[in-house]
Amino acid sequence: MPDVNEFRITQIVDNGQIVQLTLIENISTEPISQKQMIIENVSKKLDAETKEQVMPLLEAILQAQPTVNIKSYQQTQITIAMPKSRYDNMGRPQVGNIIEVDLKKI
Repeated sequence: MPDVNEFRITQIVDNGQIVQLTLIENISTEPISQKQMIIENVSKKLDAETKEQVMPLLEAILQAQPTVNIKSYQQTQITIAMPKSRYDNMGRPQVGNIIEVDLKKI
């Protein structure tokens, strides 16, 4: 895992002296269907002969089920509080801007 990650600012709270930034990891996630996850996990557990017999039945059963998409990765969210002067020195980033965070220093 890289030491420096990009985070997107989702919220800024400025009370005049302290600025609090709420950040979420700047990565794209693709939804993956629950059906696909079930098929992949069952497939891993079966030998080739059993898989050949079971998979068509499993796919037929799952075809009748509603598709539920889930995110395949839980994003990291962090909150940082800093003096207003430090925030000003950073260039006053706004909501939606991307900033880099050195995870070694957290």
